[in-house]
Amino acid sequence: MTIGIYPFELHLPGAGALKAKRQVVKRLKDRLRARLNVAVAETGEHGDLWQRAGLAVVSVAGGREPLERLFEAVHREAQRQVPGQVIETGSEFIEAADGGARGWSEDWA
Repeated sequence: MTIGIYPFELHLPGAGALKAKRQVVKRLKDRLRARLNVAVAETGEHGDLWQRAGLAVVSVAGGREPLERLFEAVHREAQRQVPGQVIETGSEFIEAADGGARGWSEDWA
């Protein structure tokens, strides 16, 4: 089992107030959740800036390759929906035990 984390930033040059930024961010989060079945959260690093927003997408899959394809789809969808620029900040993958014989100790019996 692999957990993937895909943080990215948005530059919204047309946003003249926090309300405009929040509308774009909410619409994108809702669309990513509905279309790609991912968990999405806004990060707090650009909370008071009108034209910047940070988002993080998280998903779980059987391996790294499906997550890489999923994150490419997230990036494409964000580029289509955002009236500004999507700035990739990288991705992180965590390999986790699946709870099988090697993943949990025998004490859990």
